[in-house]
Amino acid sequence: MRNFLSSVLLLGAATSFLGAQAPPAKNSNEGAPTNHLEIAVKYDASRANSSGNSGFWMQGGSVQAEGRLFRGLGAVADVSGQHTGNIDGSGVGLDMVTATIGPRYTWQPTRYRRYAFLGQALIGEANGFNSTFPKMSGAESRAHSLALKIGCGMNYTFSRRFAMRAFEADWLRTQLPNSADGVQNSLHLSAGIVYRF
Repeated sequence: MRNFLSSVLLLGAATSFLGAQAPPAKNSNEGAPTNHLEIAVKYDASRANSSGNSGFWMQGGSVQAEGRLFRGLGAVADVSGQHTGNIDGSGVGLDMVTATIGPRYTWQPTRYRRYAFLGQALIGEANGFNSTFPKMSGAESRAHSLALKIGCGMNYTFSRRFAMRAFEADWLRTQLPNSADGVQNSLHLSAGIVYRF
C-alpha cells in the first residue's frame, strides 16, 4: 500500500509539472484542457463470484486520480472499497479493498466535445477481510492477492471543472483463496462525479 501511495503522489507531481508547461486550451468553455489532474468519486456495484458459477452482489465506492500526460494518454490510480453481508446465501460476509494503477486513454470526439470515452488497464492489490478464506492449513479471516482491472467508461462534461462519470464498466480479476480454484472474476460497474484541477 505504501508503494501505491508513493505512485499516486508521483503521478500528481508529474501532472502538475506537465500542466504548467502546456499552453491553455483554445476553447476553455467546452471540454477539458489537454493536461490536467482529475479526481472522480464514484458509487460502485460488483457482480462477484466465490466459486464455480455462483455469484453475489457487492456495493461500495471508489476514488480515482488521473493525470493526463500527453493528449489522450494518462495514468490513473484507483482505490475501491466494497461490502456484502451474505456470500451466496451462506451468511458469511466479505469486505474488499482494491488499489490499482495503470494507463488510461481518453478520446473526445471533435464534434461532441462534452463527451469523453475512456479505456484503461490497471494492476495492483486486492485485500479481503471480515470473511472466511480457506487454505491448506485451515481458514483465515483476511487475505490479499494480485488485482487486475480492465475496462471502459464515459464522461459527460458540464463545465471546465465538473463532469459526470455516466458509466464505467470493468472486468476485475482477483486471486483470493476460496474452496475452488482461487480465482474470482467480477463485473465492476460504477458512476459518479468528476472534478478537474
